[in-house]
Amino acid sequence: MSLSVIKANSLNHIVSTKQEQLTILDDVSLTINKGESVAIIGSSGAGKSTLMSLLAGLDTPTSGSIELLGKTLEDLDEEQRAALRSHSVGFVFQSFLLIPSMTALENVTLPCLLKGMDVDEQRARTLLEQVGLANRTHHTPNELSGGEQQRVALARAFMVEPEVLFADEPTGNLDQVTAERVVELLFELNSKHGTTLVMVTHDPSLAARCDRTIQLAAGKVVGESHA
Repeated sequence: MSLSVIKANSLNHIVSTKQEQLTILDDVSLTINKGESVAIIGSSGAGKSTLMSLLAGLDTPTSGSIELLGKTLEDLDEEQRAALRSHSVGFVFQSFLLIPSMTALENVTLPCLLKGMDVDEQRARTLLEQVGLANRTHHTPNELSGGEQQRVALARAFMVEPEVLFADEPTGNLDQVTAERVVELLFELNSKHGTTLVMVTHDPSLAARCDRTIQLAAGKVVGESHA
């Protein structure tokens, strides 16, 4: 029997503006199993990134429930949700979110510090080597290209062997060659560590590499397909 790591039940997310109430997500339910790679696709404004932030516990839905790694998120306070994320969840964002004053190596070991763990510098070096940056360990983000920064972010995401990795348009800012390299790494690291991968993407070829694709339109799940 497959073990589910994410369960969302009847999620609704409504944002109030001065003029109106906007429904970003409308009655979304889904289950994602351990080790599965799932792409969330849809046009701009379909609610993809909002859904990902809710599933990761970065934001809370207007109504509905989410279970992440056996924990019901609405039962946890912000501190408990943050602890769950720092222990078990990795993130790769389109904007990298590296610390400018830190070297590549220091950026990769940052999750250890946030978790209160001993810094495993050897593991960080190995991960940087796996992403092809063995000779860039002491460079700061402004000394690295966009593609190199994204690979540092990828190494950082795997530093604490996350059970779930969320990737939001991980190749959005990259040229085609670098994007392909990052994608290879994402799936390679994913299979090596048995990590569950949840990816928001507008790239059909990237979505096709995932085990399953969930399609959103106007905040609703309108389609689902298996590879």
